[in-house]
Amino acid sequence: MLLANKTAVISGAASERGIGLATARLFAEHGARVAIFDIDEAGATAAAASLGPQHVGIRCDVSDLASCKAAAEAAIAAFGHVDILINNAGITQPLKIMDIGPENWERVIDVNLSGVLYLSQAFIPHMRARKQGAIACMSSVSAQRGGGIFGGPHYSAAKAGVLGLAKAMARELGPDGIRVNCVTPGLIQTDITGGKLTPEMKDEIRKGIPLNRLGDAIDVARIYLFLASDLSAYVTGAVIDVNGGMLIH
Repeated sequence: MLLANKTAVISGAASERGIGLATARLFAEHGARVAIFDIDEAGATAAAASLGPQHVGIRCDVSDLASCKAAAEAAIAAFGHVDILINNAGITQPLKIMDIGPENWERVIDVNLSGVLYLSQAFIPHMRARKQGAIACMSSVSAQRGGGIFGGPHYSAAKAGVLGLAKAMARELGPDGIRVNCVTPGLIQTDITGGKLTPEMKDEIRKGIPLNRLGDAIDVARIYLFLASDLSAYVTGAVIDVNGGMLIH
């Protein structure tokens, strides 16, 4: 088991068909104790219970620094220490550039970008004190290709910000033994996209994917597992594409 005796926090992991819960399940299979963070407290508790009694669900609004700090304290109290942080929480809005109002911009930036900063800040002192830690952050192929997939331009901007933030954190935190990396999924079939793509739309999207299929949550979860485990012990500041070849540089 790749995560035996490890503890992990995964944000935005209460959704049944989401990448976060798929990651939580995979981490648990590999021996980790998992804290599921989600703004939906009941959902987080239920999701954690579905993994087993050694896991916990904790309410956390990643767009609020105080909430992040309180949730971090609760996870550390429950487990004694936290080895892994997966900054997975995110939202999207399929808007065109002229349809983005201040409230849309602020909400998408707050959750997708500020949330990565705030939750990381909540755990960095703990990881620094232990001289170890692995942080993985959710970006998107939309950040690399300028949208055109599902989210609007403000989503692309937020996810591009995550790439820059994670690289800067990797550079600063490396001497403390903390690794920070990013994943950039393509179009993954989750609750965010569920029901919004017609069969015709899916067929058109597949034409641009060399592996000829849309991604599943487990495809991203497996990359999170790699970045959380010692298999990637000498990897930091990296960006791993999980898109079936949609964006081949």
